[in-house]
Amino acid sequence: MTRKPAIDRAFCMHCGACVGACPENALSLEEVWIEFLSNCTNCGICARACPSGAIFMEGGK
Repeated sequence: MTRKPAIDRAFCMHCGACVGACPENALSLEEVWIEFLSNCTNCGICARACPSGAIFMEGGK
């Protein structure tokens, strides 16, 4: 199982830091929701860029 990014929307500040950090442009800030797009490579950069810890990596190795 591959680890993939997930979001806890209760902690998301809608700042867009994750969108700007993604090297694949695989995140979209829609209104007040962050959406992961199909070209996400599960690199985890968005989770490291998130200042509120709302994005985290879930799943196995």
